[in-house]
Amino acid sequence: MTQALFVTGTDTEVGKTYVSAMLLKAAALADKRVVGYKPVAAGCEWQDGQWQNEDALALMAASNVSVTLEEVNPIALEPAIAPHIAARLVNTPISEAVIKAGYQHLLNRQADVLLMEGAGGWRLPLSNDRFLSDVVKDLHLDVILVVGMRLGCLNHALLTAEAIKADGLNIKGWIANTLAPEMPCLNENLATLEQLMPAPRLATIPYQLTPDLAALAEIFN
Repeated sequence: MTQALFVTGTDTEVGKTYVSAMLLKAAALADKRVVGYKPVAAGCEWQDGQWQNEDALALMAASNVSVTLEEVNPIALEPAIAPHIAARLVNTPISEAVIKAGYQHLLNRQADVLLMEGAGGWRLPLSNDRFLSDVVKDLHLDVILVVGMRLGCLNHALLTAEAIKADGLNIKGWIANTLAPEMPCLNENLATLEQLMPAPRLATIPYQLTPDLAALAEIFN
């Protein structure tokens, strides 16, 4: 049975893709069949006859189930702005049906682990009245929250966790991603989050160092 999880972040540029790729690589090293899914990506470039997004490419490279870029990233938008605005500019509405069909297609590949990565933070608009979080709710996915360790992370992490719980979803845990070589009071911030977050800390990703992949693999046991 496939263990399917949704990876979100406290904001954009907090390392969701890097963490997702490390999780996939860790599970693969533990002899699991893994696949990544980035249903919506903005900021794509036209290369080799298709729109390519570096985040989607990273997830595809970390997958050991053979997939095409279109399978990993069915909605690829050129403008490097909020996806629903990018979709409006290129006259390509973001289809929830496409997102769900792409997820089901990968689920049918019977991987051991399927990681679906969001874009931006939890409440990413798909239109003026629908959010990517609504799709995650429909799919009943457990959530891994990537916390970018920087000034403001306590507020962002706690509010994001609050929103996920209010949506009726389970937070499997959170991962602290260290974004700078030195963060003032890093350990104190981690301790505060461990006390206040409604889910366990699964791992801490060191700054520009490969994490302990064997430890990360334990997340999927």
